[in-house]
Amino acid sequence: MRLFSAIILLALSSALGFGQVAEFSIDKSTHKFPQTKQGEVIVHDFKVTNTGKTPLIISQYEVGCSCTSVDFSNDPIAPGESSLIRVTFDSKGKYGFQDRMIKLYTNAKKEELDLRIKVKVVPNE
Repeated sequence: MRLFSAIILLALSSALGFGQVAEFSIDKSTHKFPQTKQGEVIVHDFKVTNTGKTPLIISQYEVGCSCTSVDFSNDPIAPGESSLIRVTFDSKGKYGFQDRMIKLYTNAKKEELDLRIKVKVVPNE
């Protein structure tokens, strides 16, 4: 009987734990840089906050161009805590309006986090 009670208790506590998921919020998912001269490297930090009840893990990212790089901590973000995601854009060889999407993959209920940067690159004179 004790073993049966222990198994039931373990099953119930596990079931409650499965309902808890990581969630996130971001202050602003799109950042527009001021007009930038061709060849400049520009950087923006996005602040992500874990609003869920379990640690938030950012596992990987995708960018559409090698001119854009992403840097973030591999450490889980604890519930209620925040972390910065640094996006760097190298405007070398670019001109005109640039619009870059960054897709982050997480363990949150909404698995993908989309970030966006925009900038108008003007040629050097």
